Amino acid sequence: MLGNGEEISVEKKKKGRKPTTNNYFDVREEEAVRNFLTAETFEERNKIYNEFLKDPLDKMISSIIRRYKLYRKDMDYEEIHIDTHSFLMTKIEKFKPSKEKKAYSYLGTICKNYLMGQIMKDQKEMNRKISYEDISSDLTNRTEMSYVIDNDDLSSEYVIKKFLEKLKQDLDDSECNEQEHKLGSAICDLFENYGTIFPDTNNNKFNKNIILFELREMTNLSTKEIRNSIKKYKKLYFELVQELLKN
Repeated sequence: MLGNGEEISVEKKKKGRKPTTNNYFDVREEEAVRNFLTAETFEERNKIYNEFLKDPLDKMISSIIRRYKLYRKDMDYEEIHIDTHSFLMTKIEKFKPSKEKKAYSYLGTICKNYLMGQIMKDQKEMNRKISYEDISSDLTNRTEMSYVIDNDDLSSEYVIKKFLEKLKQDLDDSECNEQEHKLGSAICDLFENYGTIFPDTNNNKFNKNIILFELREMTNLSTKEIRNSIKKYKKLYFELVQELLKN
């Protein structure tokens, strides 16, 4: 009787167990990704992102970093997290929703591959740096191998101010194509409203992935279109700096 009682008790316990699940990225979030991709305006996308995706994606990235110990040298945890999140948002467009594919799996794979790739890149850079230091440690004290740059006193605030003036003038006077005009206007808005566009950014390191993501959202241009159109403004900036250094 005791043995039978024990078997019944064990059986009841097995039936009563509840599976443990992690629901921070579930049906609601999968649907939010699809709604984000089909949204027609920046405001609509921004609302979906802030309400349904930002926190789950933050948790996903944190879990991947800690689970696989994907930490990077010379970067603290917050910097790694911000960099990975911003990169992820530049790749979300490539997800193709279907019944067979989950956004969670796609986004998680993007995060893990990016972090692993960056760690490998950091290691290669460190190896190159060590090699360079081995052969150049005696060059720093040799006057014939050094060069003094004159007029190296331009502040970044002054250069940006002059660049915006030049950029606005160029948008008014030059014959920009539609893509160049969209991008130029977006760059103006980005610099003039930096604190509003990036209210939570307290990282001193300039993150090109975050900027690229915002430019894509503000212009509806693809990454390739932005890279092609920005050549005009890179040239404008370079010519301005050369002019300022001469004066």
